[in-house]
Amino acid sequence: MSDPDLISLPLKTRGRIELLDVTDLVRGAVSRSGVLNGLCHVFSPHTTAAVTINENADPDVKGDMIMALDNMVPLDIGYKHSEGNSRAHVMASLIGSSVTVCVQEGRMTLGTWQGIYFCEFDGPRSRKIYVSVFER
Repeated sequence: MSDPDLISLPLKTRGRIELLDVTDLVRGAVSRSGVLNGLCHVFSPHTTAAVTINENADPDVKGDMIMALDNMVPLDIGYKHSEGNSRAHVMASLIGSSVTVCVQEGRMTLGTWQGIYFCEFDGPRSRKIYVSVFER
């Protein structure tokens, strides 16, 4: 594998909790990399945000995910963290900080209904994701 360039992509979130479709941004980074066959790694350097892959055809899926996380992680259960955003830290840890997608013939091999989402849990904020594209 060759050494990848680290690509930083700036993001602006608008809501306290938001799933932002970043598929096209990542797709552009893969295209600019010139890698034909390899891996694309997407990483969030934030402790109150995450990255995931899920359906991007039906917008209700995003709402359902947020609703499920709301039910799983209560707003206030006596968290000790003084900044008041412990819930966001827990949600980010549940989802995870990165995803990896195969690249074949210069394109990500996402499934028909799949998209890459940046998950904001402590917004609105200016954020970023890092993308590395490795050649096989």
